[in-house]
Amino acid sequence: MLNVGKEIAVLKHMTVTELRARYAEVFGEETRSHHKDFLVKRIAWRLQSQAEGDLSERARARAAELANDADIRMSRPRREAKPDGQPVAVGTLRISADKRLPMAGTVLSRQYKGRMVIVTILPNGFEYEGKVYRSLSAVAKAVTGTHWNGYHFFNLLQRR
Repeated sequence: MLNVGKEIAVLKHMTVTELRARYAEVFGEETRSHHKDFLVKRIAWRLQSQAEGDLSERARARAAELANDADIRMSRPRREAKPDGQPVAVGTLRISADKRLPMAGTVLSRQYKGRMVIVTILPNGFEYEGKVYRSLSAVAKAVTGTHWNGYHFFNLLQRR
């Protein structure tokens, strides 16, 4: 009989290549995974089920029943194509204009620890010292090294 505890201890010290080979031995097929923790867990589960027995028929039937009731996607959505053959964008990033922000092109300035911080508002971000940031909070963090509410840092909360 196989000592599952010792086997699992050995698995934890194997390389990913060795784990992939062991996976092929235990499951009888190759794996696409290169994730060490995942491989250790899957092989350990399989060794334990071989040593101590698999799920009971009652448990297997209940699991199948629960799976049938679940609303899960079994495959990724297909990408539709436009009539010209170009794929349709599945998800696009839309940045809505915040009413607290001045229009794009406006330059914000603030004195911080003896130096002038100058930020240009872009249509899709904020430019500070040649780098584009997604939010004013990210700019404030780059300036101070700690998290700030960007609107508060640049005193935009009181503007209407």
